[in-house]
Amino acid sequence: MKCPKCGFEQRDSNVDCESCGIVFAKYLKYHPPQQAHDGQRPAQEPELEAEEAEDKVSWREILLYPGDASPDPISVGGRALLLAALTLWGMWLMTSPIASNAAGESFLHLINLPFHEAGHVIFRPFGQFIASLGGSLGQLIMPAICFGVLLFKHHNTFGAAVCAWWFGENFLDLAPYINDARAGQLPLLGGNFGHSSPYGFHDWEYLLTETGLLRFDHGIAQGAHLLGSLIMIAAVIWGGLVLYGQFLLMREQD
Repeated sequence: MKCPKCGFEQRDSNVDCESCGIVFAKYLKYHPPQQAHDGQRPAQEPELEAEEAEDKVSWREILLYPGDASPDPISVGGRALLLAALTLWGMWLMTSPIASNAAGESFLHLINLPFHEAGHVIFRPFGQFIASLGGSLGQLIMPAICFGVLLFKHHNTFGAAVCAWWFGENFLDLAPYINDARAGQLPLLGGNFGHSSPYGFHDWEYLLTETGLLRFDHGIAQGAHLLGSLIMIAAVIWGGLVLYGQFLLMREQD
C-alpha cells in the first residue's frame, strides 16, 4: 500500500507510515479518499490538509488510540492479565510502609539499579551535586524515554501506560533511600551503610545536607511515595481505557 500523505510504498498491515510517521486511521478520519471530481484540485493541497489534520488530533485521541488495527483475543487477554498483575503489585507497593523498603527489595529494583548507577556516570561532568542527583534522575529518565518512544513513535498506548507505571514505581523505589538520609541504615552498594560510609556516598544524605533540607527527609520521602502512587494509579486507569477500546474494536470486527 502507499501512504496517503507521502506516497511511501509499504506493507498493507502497517498501522502507521514507515516514512512520515502518520497514523493511517487518524489521517483517514480527517481525509477520506478523494472522489473523482476532486481530481483537479492542486497537487500540494492534500499535503497541506494532512498537516492541518495532524494539528487537529486531540490529546484524547493520542492517549486512547487503540494501537492495533485488528486486535485479537490472545493479545488483548495477555495485556489484561499484565494490567491486573501491575494493579495488584502496585497496590502492595503503595500500601507498604516506606520504612519497609518494599520497592527496594523487589526484583524490579535490580532493573532500576543499573540506570541509577549509569546516571551517576552520565551526570558526573556537571559536578558532584548533579552527579549525586544523577543517580535518581537516571532511573526516572529511562522509563520516561521508553514512554515517549512507545507513545509518539510507535503509537503503542498500552505499552506507554506500562512505562508510566514503571516511572511512578521508581518514585516508590527512591522514597526509602530519601527517608534514610539521616538514619543511614539501608545497605548500599559494596556492603556500606550511610552512617559509616564517607560523606557523599549516600546520595540523599549528601543532597539534602547540601541544600539544608536534611531535617525534611521523611516528608520528602512521603511526597515521593505519594507522587509515585498517583502516577501508578493514573497509569493503570489509562491502560484499562486503552484495553477497553481494543476490546470494542475487536467486537466490531467479529
